[in-house]
Amino acid sequence: MGNKHRVRFEPVGIEIEVDEEQNILRAAAEQGVQLMHGCKEGQCAACKSFVLEGDMDNIELDKYSTFALPDSEREEGQTLLCRAHAYEDLVIELLQYDEEIIRSGLPISKGVAEVVSNEPATHDMRHLVLKLIEPEEIKFFPGQYLDISVPNTDEHRSFSMAHVPGRDAHWEFVIKIYPDGLFSDFLASKVQVGDRLDVEGPFGTFTLRESRTSPIVFVGGGAGMAPVLGLLRAMADRGVDRKAVFYYGARAKRDLCFEEELRSLESRIPGFRYVPALSEPAGDDEWDGEVGLITDVVERCEPDLKGRDAYVCGPPPMVDAALAKLTALGVLEQNIFYDKFTTTGEPEGEDGP
Repeated sequence: MGNKHRVRFEPVGIEIEVDEEQNILRAAAEQGVQLMHGCKEGQCAACKSFVLEGDMDNIELDKYSTFALPDSEREEGQTLLCRAHAYEDLVIELLQYDEEIIRSGLPISKGVAEVVSNEPATHDMRHLVLKLIEPEEIKFFPGQYLDISVPNTDEHRSFSMAHVPGRDAHWEFVIKIYPDGLFSDFLASKVQVGDRLDVEGPFGTFTLRESRTSPIVFVGGGAGMAPVLGLLRAMADRGVDRKAVFYYGARAKRDLCFEEELRSLESRIPGFRYVPALSEPAGDDEWDGEVGLITDVVERCEPDLKGRDAYVCGPPPMVDAALAKLTALGVLEQNIFYDKFTTTGEPEGEDGP
């Protein structure tokens, strides 16, 4: 281990100790401080913050995307906490933070899980079910994600959980299969029932804000189904009485999944509606639902979203478009919570959360 330094976060006044060999985000998580973050790979910018006190030359950054942190922003004193190593004491201004989340962090745990099933959810997404073998429990909040190691490599991939704490011993994931993806190839052709996988978590801040009672609009696409499904299942199990609607975007009918369960949730959650939309319906699709990009469908169906909370999850282009559309429709920026499913590696990417 390297030398340790103190890092204080403002305006919340929380201070932690950071080893030089750890990035600041990881050190905070290990000490129960849940900072805003998404990909942990320097691609999504959710953890972008400003260095109030400290020499930028004494902050070393691991590899990151300049889309997340342009050179001009770095020169102005901004940094990515998931990539930043501190080589002196620092004071960091959090540009995105939620005190409710920061102070409710759960400890990160490592474990071993056994594959229970690995079935197609759609033509290009898998429904992976695991059972935790050890330890007996890894605590998490609905909407968070887990890191799964790729056997015989030093790599891991991050995947959002669709299950609910305490419901049963099984963990569920909805995972997009990417051509030539490292984990994708493993999941599509090598994973067998009974295999054991190393896991670590929980991570992520895409969780229900318990202190709020506003109606909710969920917007998702692709594997963004997983964390939203987890939140909706939790709302149903706990009897949360918040009006909600889930807009889910897919290309064609074959890209839809969990339709039967989502329809059943309409009767279990008071005032809940599920609205799927197809952007490119196939010629043989029997479809009388919404058609178009999911952001356009939201605008058509919800011309005024003032007073709502919004949760957005899916690929970055969809998330970025949804953020712009939601604010234009009246949702306050501080009431929009999102998770960008960035890819790993080159911009073309492969596996994402």
